[in-house]
Amino acid sequence: MRFLLSVVDTQVRSPHSPEEIAAIDAFNEKLVAANQRRLAIGLESPKDAVVVDARGGQISSKPGPLVDSNEFAAGIWIIEVDSKEQALELAVEGSKACNRKIELRPIIG
Repeated sequence: MRFLLSVVDTQVRSPHSPEEIAAIDAFNEKLVAANQRRLAIGLESPKDAVVVDARGGQISSKPGPLVDSNEFAAGIWIIEVDSKEQALELAVEGSKACNRKIELRPIIG
């Protein structure tokens, strides 16, 4: 089973401390060693995002995030594990490591 772990951050965030960076690195190493990590990326603030819509032959774009919110996805992990319970345990570990909330969602397919 594959899951998306989204790191939830805020616009008024403080940068990760050296201890948090070390904990995130250790968490990533654990996922790799267990062959559970499929992807891990960090994302910049959505203030520089652009929403593009090319449906119906019309092309439009607008600056800014899709949803204007104080909270946003600041990074993601895609993991592959045997159960939702195992994914939830890893979401807890990831939250502790990066000192941020984590949204856990199953991946379709």
